[in-house]
Amino acid sequence: MKNFLCLFLFFNITYTLLAQKNDKEISIQFENSSKIDVIKQIEGITGYQFYFIKSWLDDTLISGKYNNTSLNIILNDIFKDTTINYYISPNKEIILTNNSLIRDELPLNFIKEEYKKNDANSISEPVFFKDEDLNKNIEIIKIGKENTNLSQENFILSGYVRNKITKEPLIDLVLTVKDKDINAVTNQDGYYSLTLPSGINLIEFKSLVVKGVVKKIVIYNNGKANFDLDVSAEVQLDEIVITSQKDRNVAEVIGGITKIEIEEIKTIPLVLGERDLLKVATALPGISTAGEGASGYNVRGGKTDQNLILIDESIVYNPTHFFGIFSALNPFTVGSLEIYKGNIPVEFGGRLSSVFDIKTKKPNTEKLSGEASIGPVTSNIMLEIPIAKEKSSLLIGARGTYSDWVLKSLDDEALKNSQASFYDLILKYDHKINDNNNIEATGYYSKDRFSITSDSLFSYSNQLATLKWHHTFNKKNKGSLILNNSQYQFNIGFEANADKDFDLNYKINETLIKYKMNTAINDKHKLNYGVSSKLYTLNPGSKEPLGENSIINPIIIPEERGLESAFFISDNYKVNEKLSLSLGLRYSFYASLGAANERIYEAGQPRNEGTLIETRTHSKNEVIKTYGGPEIRTSARYFLTEDLSIKAGYSSTYQYIHALSNNTTQSPLDTWKLSDSNIKPQRANQFNFGVFKNLDDYELSVEGYYKTSKDILDYKVGADLLLNEFVETEVFQGVGKSYGVEFLAKKNNGDLNGWLAYSYSRSLIKLDSEFSEERVNDGDYFPSNYDKPHDISLVANYKMTKRFSFSFNFAYQTGRPVTYPVGTYVYLGNEYALYSNRNEFRIPDYYRLDLGLNIEGNHKTKKLAHSFWNISIYNVLGRNNPYSVFFVTENGQIKAYQSSIFAIPIPTITYNIKF
Repeated sequence: MKNFLCLFLFFNITYTLLAQKNDKEISIQFENSSKIDVIKQIEGITGYQFYFIKSWLDDTLISGKYNNTSLNIILNDIFKDTTINYYISPNKEIILTNNSLIRDELPLNFIKEEYKKNDANSISEPVFFKDEDLNKNIEIIKIGKENTNLSQENFILSGYVRNKITKEPLIDLVLTVKDKDINAVTNQDGYYSLTLPSGINLIEFKSLVVKGVVKKIVIYNNGKANFDLDVSAEVQLDEIVITSQKDRNVAEVIGGITKIEIEEIKTIPLVLGERDLLKVATALPGISTAGEGASGYNVRGGKTDQNLILIDESIVYNPTHFFGIFSALNPFTVGSLEIYKGNIPVEFGGRLSSVFDIKTKKPNTEKLSGEASIGPVTSNIMLEIPIAKEKSSLLIGARGTYSDWVLKSLDDEALKNSQASFYDLILKYDHKINDNNNIEATGYYSKDRFSITSDSLFSYSNQLATLKWHHTFNKKNKGSLILNNSQYQFNIGFEANADKDFDLNYKINETLIKYKMNTAINDKHKLNYGVSSKLYTLNPGSKEPLGENSIINPIIIPEERGLESAFFISDNYKVNEKLSLSLGLRYSFYASLGAANERIYEAGQPRNEGTLIETRTHSKNEVIKTYGGPEIRTSARYFLTEDLSIKAGYSSTYQYIHALSNNTTQSPLDTWKLSDSNIKPQRANQFNFGVFKNLDDYELSVEGYYKTSKDILDYKVGADLLLNEFVETEVFQGVGKSYGVEFLAKKNNGDLNGWLAYSYSRSLIKLDSEFSEERVNDGDYFPSNYDKPHDISLVANYKMTKRFSFSFNFAYQTGRPVTYPVGTYVYLGNEYALYSNRNEFRIPDYYRLDLGLNIEGNHKTKKLAHSFWNISIYNVLGRNNPYSVFFVTENGQIKAYQSSIFAIPIPTITYNIKF
């Protein structure tokens, strides 16, 4: 054996010297030449013969001038920006290889330092490392260029994972490296990033629609790999109502996150057959509405104006049609919805309770595709149109109602003369400039018109536009520049009498610019940081005469303007395998801007005309009043076991804009008020703690929270808010607190799937003052209008066959608070009603059962389109759930009445097609 080792070393030294001897010096010059032409030129000069595969060489033109230069240096320059390595043999041969190296000596770890002794004088044959997972069916992908001088041990692999057919990003897909504790999850764009050890890595792709896919990655350097995967059609059509990536609920650092995929809610029976993300959200713990048909959402005891509802990062002020019966989102154009109700990410600000982050679909760049549906009241259509293959595409969505046509066909004269219609349009353009730059543009418009009485026509609209530029600087740094504009307006046209007809208008507009960065410092620290600024322009309203004969005096409320800016930073810090932290800070700054007239009242006195001291005039863009402060967003997750974790968090938030409404629920005619010298911004602090557990196909979670609020806006009894230039005299600000426990049990797979959600929550307000006119219920805490302690939802789907499934919803809620008349009294000869303390009583409890039958088309892989029928009955029990309670004096007696939205079962048949 000693003689063998000596011979082996002699051979290697001799071989190396011969190779060095053949490293000759040459002179060569080339200008804008292809690599193949340069290779031929070198062959002519040196007499060497090159061996390679032409497809390895790109079409990039190169230039160079060398005098008596080593051939090694020249070749290094030619192939420096490629994955090509070369080997110069002693026989005047130059062998090119793609990625890997040809070695003329064995690496140090080639022979394993373990010998099995057979006896005292001999050892067995050496043991060589083997790839035990070698499989001819596994695709081998080589990344980067092998380099013997590189000391780095780990490299970053990143890229995108898409549906092979539709080219849509595969979201929340897990990439796991076999036999190594390394994994990643794709984001909303299908993007992933893995830190891999050099050499061979077997990567397995896992999700509900992708199974058994393994790729072999041989990585020599940092690089990119994009994957187009086959999606199982059978799995994709499973009737899973809501899914989240396996273990995400346990592993996610931030608590209080709810994620909904639009493809996975089509079986839930909803009113009039509309597939509605926001309605489904209210069946999850911590999210509710004030009643059936109510606009707006109450999240963890918050008001409806405390939610930031975004479509591609542009705000939607009124996300509903038809007084809350329908969502203002075309379901076919929505990709996903993430709701943050616990710790809001630092990049979002301006609201106290939650963020509804709605992402539209990434349109198909490969082929024309789309979806459409026909229902009893509405129809939808969505088209995905490729512009340049694998580069750019267009998404178009439209939805409308033919309820006007239905009303006109009725015999009832009152209904025949009424109006109720809406439509919405969305347009999205996505363009991939190159691997490092991508541009998205989204436009949206919605319009509602309704006339309940013959003399008034109401209308309101949302419109928004967003432009986003995503740029990848390198493997560790990505940035996005976002510009958007949002506008909400409503109009009331009154035509009762020729001399009193008027037209009333209201509009709010905001423009935002934001730049955010993501930096992966290392495996332990990932930073998110940036700046944003938003300009509010608010027209509080105008009332103008309608028609030549109207004697209405024009009213125009002066414009309000405000600037809200912030910088933010967060660090997702992985302390160890069990403990991870999210440490965030957002500092927001708000300035109330002129031109405006600022009213100054006596300090410590109620604001009214009697306490007004002076009125100051401010010019355009002059700063009138400023507010601001730090907003802390922190959370932690600790693994007790692999599938059991606990989470805790604290967050503080500011809100500089307030909704003005006399109604219990949000109304399309609600106006908004910016903070100024007389109205302070709202502030809140929330603590949350939860336990999260996975059991095979089940997800279990229990989460509690406690939230305190300051400067919450409320209104005096009989307050006049619309077209009131001096709103500060009609409102006062108090404190609030809310707390609760949320339970969720969810089954994602199998023939029977769905979830059970239960919330116990309280929402209380305190309006106290030394002045009786600003004090409510003697200054004690009382239930808010949306305080409903018990909320239960059961959503389930049973798959009878591959094509037929049965689904149902059951919902129960405690009745919301209400103020009742409890007696009468006589004053100056007149009788008046005596009311209880505010919100002392409750309307009857709410409950509802819905049933649905879902029929899939056949599951042939080659067909023009896939169809889907939904037959459902909303409110099967015919429960007359009260929406509101009102009181009427009849014959000297006070009588109570209740109004309901849907008091009978509502059957629906909807046909859907996808191509």
